[in-house]
Amino acid sequence: MKIIDINAMRGPNYWSVRRHKLIVMVLDLEAMEAYPTNKVPGFSDRLKAMFPSMYAHRCSEGCEGGFFMRVDEGTWMGHVIEHIALEIQSLAGMDTGFGRTRGYGEEGVYNVVFSYIEESVGRYAAEVSVKICEALIAAKEYDLDYDIQHMRELRESERLGPSTGSIVEEADSRGIPWIRLNKYSLCQLGYGANQKRIQATVTSETSSIGVELACDKEDTKYLLEQAEVEVPRGDIISKESSLEDACRYVGFPLVIKPIDGNHGRGITVDVQNYEDALVGFHAAREVSRRVIVEKYITGEDYRLLVINNRLVAAAKRTPAHVVGDGESTVEQLIDRINRDPRRGYGHEKELTQITINDLTKTIIADAGYALDSVLEKDEKLILKDTANLSTGGTAEDVTDILHPANVSMAERISKIIDLDICGIDVMTTDITQPLSETGGAILEVNAGPGFRMHLAPTTGLPRNVAAPVIDKLFPQGNTGRIPIVAITGTNGKTTTSRLIAHIAKMKGYRVGYTTSDGVYIQNRLLMKGDCTGPSSAEFVLKDPTVNFAVLECARGGLLRAGLGFSHCDVGIVTNVAADHLGLKGIHTVGQLAKVKGVIPETVLPSGYAILNADDDLVYDMRRSLECNVALFSMDEENPRIKAMQRLNGVTAVFENGYVTICRGQWKMRIMKVENIPLTYGGKATFMIQNVLAAILAAHVQGISIEDMKAALETFIPSASQTPGRLNLFEFNDFSILLDYAHNPAGMRALHKFMDNLNATVKVGIIAGIGDRRVEDNNEMGSIAADMFDEIIIRQDKHLRGKTEEELIKMLDDGIKMRDPNKKTTIIPSEKEAITYAVKNAVKGSLIVLCSDVIPDALQLVQELKDKEAKGELMFSE
Repeated sequence: MKIIDINAMRGPNYWSVRRHKLIVMVLDLEAMEAYPTNKVPGFSDRLKAMFPSMYAHRCSEGCEGGFFMRVDEGTWMGHVIEHIALEIQSLAGMDTGFGRTRGYGEEGVYNVVFSYIEESVGRYAAEVSVKICEALIAAKEYDLDYDIQHMRELRESERLGPSTGSIVEEADSRGIPWIRLNKYSLCQLGYGANQKRIQATVTSETSSIGVELACDKEDTKYLLEQAEVEVPRGDIISKESSLEDACRYVGFPLVIKPIDGNHGRGITVDVQNYEDALVGFHAAREVSRRVIVEKYITGEDYRLLVINNRLVAAAKRTPAHVVGDGESTVEQLIDRINRDPRRGYGHEKELTQITINDLTKTIIADAGYALDSVLEKDEKLILKDTANLSTGGTAEDVTDILHPANVSMAERISKIIDLDICGIDVMTTDITQPLSETGGAILEVNAGPGFRMHLAPTTGLPRNVAAPVIDKLFPQGNTGRIPIVAITGTNGKTTTSRLIAHIAKMKGYRVGYTTSDGVYIQNRLLMKGDCTGPSSAEFVLKDPTVNFAVLECARGGLLRAGLGFSHCDVGIVTNVAADHLGLKGIHTVGQLAKVKGVIPETVLPSGYAILNADDDLVYDMRRSLECNVALFSMDEENPRIKAMQRLNGVTAVFENGYVTICRGQWKMRIMKVENIPLTYGGKATFMIQNVLAAILAAHVQGISIEDMKAALETFIPSASQTPGRLNLFEFNDFSILLDYAHNPAGMRALHKFMDNLNATVKVGIIAGIGDRRVEDNNEMGSIAADMFDEIIIRQDKHLRGKTEEELIKMLDDGIKMRDPNKKTTIIPSEKEAITYAVKNAVKGSLIVLCSDVIPDALQLVQELKDKEAKGELMFSE
């Protein structure tokens, strides 16, 4: 078996609009296509032995054991690999269960689709599931434990931590979109100008002074002392020679810690003599140049969490420890604790397994024991020097028993240090009494405190501490969204995107938009090339200056990774026609329509899907939608339009020479088509369709008719505003029309427009496209034979898998099918083809250049214009 391709979906996609995290593996079964599971001796028994937990897989049978029934009956290996990929993720602590295996459209080749939690783990699961299946087929031994552990390690290196993850999940539950900005914990909540940022539990509204103070334990202690907050006596030193005086001043027992450490690094507690103090000093110096020597406060360790100056949770923390039973060794007691189902690797569960490292062995030895020592019954042995959950500690929620004085103190401290989210470490013998009465003290104030102990305490009530963070960042139900208009279709989507962006800019929005020629923020081109995929959409949505997004969404990005956003306010489908068929498993126009249909399915319930009522496939998309639907049509008598109007719906039509918006049956005429520059006086009918979609989008977004008219009047078909879309250049004796027509539907629309243009001779410069089928290129040639008096066949800059000769032959064959006598010249170079056409242009001729690399073609035409201005351009009589 051979893996052809692996893609990770990260948003709404062809396979599922609601399940965004999917691996799509294209798998060629090769010889195994002839061997379903019931034809491989012993396969079923070996599979059940390796994965007994797969009994829970219900599969299409709808009952436990259903998948094993399918295996016994006989199913293809792609289906088995799908289930293996899901099961090994679950065994590694990432429970996920959606999967599909479907034919790719080629013999023995399948799309194996399954969900993932972390992308790197999903990709790894795809690869090793094939290896596991091959081992099962061949009855070979396989080290599954290695894969499971490796997947756990991948997860821990990639996943968001529990604190960041809880905030993101809370935001997501409220409809607030989010984007991860780096491989660590920096995340954006909301889009564009309305975004907020978090990094772990530090927010974009956290005071930098507060963070700096919290990181400087000396300044923190000084400010708290000045405010009459109970803190332990201490001293700060940087030299070993000062240690003895500090110990004398503070008095044993004491604690030694680095001044700017975190997560318990370099801390030594309960130091009883100078020799131990010296060891602790050097441990702290490895973390920080300056060291705190502080009175060791006896009692229990508590963490108080304050968010937005209000205490929201408190927990008692206990370091990792074992309690003797009089029979078991220390190591056996640790193993017993680690078998607790609540303990897992890293952050995969509410508790972390206790690891035995050098520090643990040292602590055990300092207590007078070894790993093989047997503790007396009920004797407690501490294994770690901090109470952090990440080192195996436990937490008990004590929020409800805090004394009001301690609550008030914590909230006051958050204001003194100026932190919107802070964790306050308290040592006291009784948290139900004021610190002033128990001799307790504040040990530290932490910026970016961990939430894990509050989200899932070992005992006590879990607290949704992420909620107050979101309440602060997005008050009063604000979702942090900006308007998003998404456009897809076979043709017209780039012009429609540009026109909508222009209308929004005229309204005063700061617009970011993506197109097939680049990404623009306002009027500035920031990325060049085909930018119609998810990364380009995210580029716009991450920009903090943008408050209106217009996103062109092509099939390629949807199939490669899904959409770069989960929901939009307006989703437009211009049309669906045969294009790019035979690629990425999409072989029919119906399948292509399903790809395009992802866009309207992502529209928010309060938003609008804008559909072409003249296109059957597009119109049918309305059936699966949960949002409002608006229709546009070139025929106001279209029965679909009439039906929508009777329902008091929103439509846009071309009627009596006007583009018109209708609310029910009431007409609001926007503008005469002949006065809209984009339509070339009404000659370019396909441009009228683009205008209808654009004005509908503007209308449902609340943009006035006056603003629409102003935008339509100033949107000129030109190299600057619509590069490569009906750019007409008038020379003294001939004209050049540059257009991006790149499929049969686009060529037919261009043909219709050309019929309205007067020319003595119409010369077409066309090219075959490598990622189209032979019949598609043949059809392009046949249409060109109808359109032009003379044809020049050139070659695209990007061959896309075909040879130059193959592509030229496909077009030439298509031309000959239609007109064997059509005058045809083959000039592979685009520059040479244009130069040839210009040099041989007769007076009044029209040269039509269908180009795929618009910037290069525009530059060449401009150079020709410059030559003409200098009198250097020669042409035939």
